[in-house]
Amino acid sequence: MLRTLLDRLATTLPALAGVVLVSFLLTRVLPGDTAAYFAGPAATPQAIAQIRTELGLDRPLPEQFARYVADLARGDLGRSLTTGQPVTADLGSRLPASAELTLVGLVLSLLVAVPLGVAAALKQGSLVDHACRVVATAGVSLPVFFTGLLLVYVFYFVLGWAPAPLGRLDAFASPPPARTGFFLLDSLMAGDAETFRAALAQIALPGLTLAIFALAPIARITRAAMLAVLAADFVRTARAAGLSRRRVVVTYALRNAMLPVVTTLGMVFSFLLGANVLVEKVFAWPGVGSYAVEALIASDFAPVQGFVLAMALLYTVLNLAIDLAYGLIDPRVREAA
Repeated sequence: MLRTLLDRLATTLPALAGVVLVSFLLTRVLPGDTAAYFAGPAATPQAIAQIRTELGLDRPLPEQFARYVADLARGDLGRSLTTGQPVTADLGSRLPASAELTLVGLVLSLLVAVPLGVAAALKQGSLVDHACRVVATAGVSLPVFFTGLLLVYVFYFVLGWAPAPLGRLDAFASPPPARTGFFLLDSLMAGDAETFRAALAQIALPGLTLAIFALAPIARITRAAMLAVLAADFVRTARAAGLSRRRVVVTYALRNAMLPVVTTLGMVFSFLLGANVLVEKVFAWPGVGSYAVEALIASDFAPVQGFVLAMALLYTVLNLAIDLAYGLIDPRVREAA
C-alpha cells in the first residue's frame, strides 16, 4: 500500500503542474485591469502605468510565470491586494471555516442518505423507496442558493428558530481558542458549551443546505449498489445458510456496496467545495469560496491562483484517502495493490 501511495503521488505531480499553468494563464486572460482597478476611477494613465510596473504586470508572460513558480517553490503564494495580507495567511484563516462547513454538510447527508438508500433497496417499490426517489430528485433539482435562501426565510424570518445568517458566530459570542480552526471542535476542547451552542446554531442552516445538495447522489448510489449486491450469489448463499437478516445486510451486503458509495463521496466532497462559494455568500460565511469570489471581482490574481492550487491539493489528498479506504473496505483491493 505504501508503494501504491507513492505511485499515486507521483502521478499527481503533472496534474498539479498543469493546474499551476492553467490558473496562471486564465487569470491573465480574464477581463479587467488589476492596475486600473486599484488605482481608482480618477487615476491618470501615468499612475496606472506605475502600479502596473510595481506589480510586474508590464513584463512578458514567460517572465511573470517564472517569477510565480519561483515564489511557489519558496511557499509564497503572493500578497492579496484587496486585504493587504499574504495569500497563505488568508487561506490559512479561511480554509478551516470552509472545511468545517463542508464536513458538517457531508456528515449530515451521510446520516440520512445511507440508511435511506439501504431501506429503499430492501423494500423496493414501497413508500420508503418512493420517498428516496423524491428526495433524490428534489436534491438535484433545487439550486443550492435557492435552498439556502428558502431555509433562511423559513427558519429565521418566519419561525425565528435560527440566528441571523451572518458568519460563524453571532455578535455576542467570542471565538474559542484556536487549535484546529473548527469552532465546534475548538469549543468542545476548551469546554465552552455556550460557544459550542452558538457555533452549532450558526452552522446548522448552511450545513443543512449542503446536506440537501449532497443527499441526492449518495442516496441513489447507495440504493443502486445495494440492489446489485443483494442479487449476488454470495448473498443468496448467506441467506440459504440460515444467517440472520441483519447479518446478511450489514456484514455481507452493505460492506460490499460501500465501494461505489465511497467513490461517490469523493465526487460529492468536490461538488460541495464548489457549492460552498454560493452558500458562503448567502450565509456571509468567511470561507475561501467567498474570498476567491471577492478577489476575482477585483481582478486580484494572487488569491485566485492560491485558491485554485489549494483546491487541487485538497482533491489530491481526497483521492489518496479514497484509495486507502478501498483497501480497508475490501481486502481484495489491498492484495491486488
